[in-house]
Amino acid sequence: MAVNNNLQQEFVKKWRDNAYGCFTSGHKFCREVCPVTQVTRNENHTPTAFHANIVAMEQGALSIEDIAQDYVNCTMCGACELRCPNTLFTGDFYRHRTQTVKVVKAMRALAVQSGIEQPNWKRWVEATVDKKSEPVLDVPINQDNVAAWAKGLDLPIGGETILFCDCEAAFYRTSVPRATAMLLKKAGIKFGLMREQWCCGGPAAEMGYTDHARVFAEHNLADWRAVGAKRIIVLDPHDYITFTEDYPEYFGEDFDIELVYITELVADLIRRKKLKLTKPIKRVVTYHDPCRLNKRKGIFESPREILRSIPGLTFKDVDHVTQWSYCSGAGGGFAVERPKIAEEISRRRLAKAAELEVDTLVSACVWSERPLSARGRELKPKVEVRDLMELVAESAGLDYGGVKV
Repeated sequence: MAVNNNLQQEFVKKWRDNAYGCFTSGHKFCREVCPVTQVTRNENHTPTAFHANIVAMEQGALSIEDIAQDYVNCTMCGACELRCPNTLFTGDFYRHRTQTVKVVKAMRALAVQSGIEQPNWKRWVEATVDKKSEPVLDVPINQDNVAAWAKGLDLPIGGETILFCDCEAAFYRTSVPRATAMLLKKAGIKFGLMREQWCCGGPAAEMGYTDHARVFAEHNLADWRAVGAKRIIVLDPHDYITFTEDYPEYFGEDFDIELVYITELVADLIRRKKLKLTKPIKRVVTYHDPCRLNKRKGIFESPREILRSIPGLTFKDVDHVTQWSYCSGAGGGFAVERPKIAEEISRRRLAKAAELEVDTLVSACVWSERPLSARGRELKPKVEVRDLMELVAESAGLDYGGVKV
């Protein structure tokens, strides 16, 4: 296969300074916080190697053909960036902040542009393009039932505020959007749904299919504008990272949509007594920080504030609370190509929860809840995985129904 050398040279020119910053620092703390490296102990899977490869590409020692497979081994959790001295030292000690997530994403895009595709990612993106929503394993997917989760809730189409429901929640974890929608209605928030909701496009971008991702983004933004939306309430961290990072990159200053993550909104509603949690929930819980919410967007206080406001709940926090938090293995398309390693990452996360002697692991990420639930059922005693909005709705006295994990 003839690799486009111009594409590769442009890539190296863009990322060489970041790569040299990593290559010359020599600390390599990232190894011990990388969830993939913790399992595989393979030097080719480390964030350090991801940057060193770029240096080698500049020297003509490697091409994208040689290393494309290595870049599959990343969940894009962002832990390595936070642990890196280039980030920790004030004032960009090495002048160029480490941006491993962007490097991995760009390398995957270079691979696709060069005709090097991973088979499962290719099938996943093709299925998403076909159905306009991500394939959610064995669940029927189509635009005719994308809003079936909202049956009986009497939600309008359009309006200034829209609730964006991600693919996993819309087709599989329907209890999460139902609980969320009922909470918002109870608090008096006026909101509607999109006319036709497509995938956010984030997973396609993470797998390297940037052109496809942009098509989804353009459709969603056009739909928001068509129904008069100015504010989007987001219930999945993967959507949130796409809307707050990819969409501004695609549309620049024209992207003038306000984005609100559901835990921030619900915490505020509880604080202002617009939502009253009165029904005690007798559970001993800990909280799983979704990587994109915590490590990449810095949102870790509002979920804890919500948990502490639920009567009857015993909350035991993890030892790694902020940037050192654990990963579920579900992000970055990693589980699609490397399911066994992703499964082991989830298993280790549940083992950490079990050390706290809890009966429930609470998450605010629907994509992490399916793999975490599977590993929680393996434990003795079992640890149940629930979404934060489900517990809030239950404490608010709402019978939300839907399909739970």
